[in-house]
Amino acid sequence: MVVKTQKVRLYPNAQMQQVLDELCDYRRYCWNKGLALWQDLYEQALILDDKKLKPNEYTVRNELVANKEDWQYQLSARTLQLVVSDLAKSWKNFFNKAQVDWGKPKFKSKKAPRQGFKTDRAKIVNGKLRLDKPRETKHVWSDIKIKGAKSLEGDLKVVSIYRERGHYYASLPFEITIKHKKKTKSKTAVDVN
Repeated sequence: MVVKTQKVRLYPNAQMQQVLDELCDYRRYCWNKGLALWQDLYEQALILDDKKLKPNEYTVRNELVANKEDWQYQLSARTLQLVVSDLAKSWKNFFNKAQVDWGKPKFKSKKAPRQGFKTDRAKIVNGKLRLDKPRETKHVWSDIKIKGAKSLEGDLKVVSIYRERGHYYASLPFEITIKHKKKTKSKTAVDVN
C-alpha cells in the first residue's frame, strides 16, 4: 500500500463557496479555542505540579465538544476533531527539539494568506468532490467540480482543503495498491554504468 497525493483545483458554486469559507473560519476558531484551553491546562499542571492534569487530545476534545455553541452544530463535527488531533501532534512536536519547525504551537490569524480545513469523510463521486453534510446545515449542499486530477482511484484518506488568493484547492491522498510485475528471465534493459 502506498499513499499517492494529488493537488487539485476546486470550482465550488456560490453556496459551496460559502460552506468552504465557513469551514476555513471554523477550523481557525477551533484551533485557537483548543490551543487556549491546552495552554491553560498545561500551565495549571505545571503550577500544581500534577502530571494527571496535563492535557491530552481526549481531554481537550471532550471539553470543546461539551462547550459547543449552537451555531457549531451547523458545521462538520469532523473539523473540530481533526483540529484537536493536529493540535495534539503540534504539542508532541513542541517537546521534540529535533523537529524542523520546533516551537510552541501558535494561534491562527484570519489575515493569513492561506486558510484551510481537513476532513476524513470526503468522497469522490462521478469525478466531483463530495463533503460530509452536517444534519443541521442551512446551505443547499452539492458536489464540487475538480480539475487537475490524474487518477481518482484508491481509498481517499484525510483531505486538506484550502483557500489561497481567492482560489480553492484540495490535497487528495489516495491509498493505492501497487501491483508487482512478475519476473521474467529475459533481459529488458542494459545498464550502461
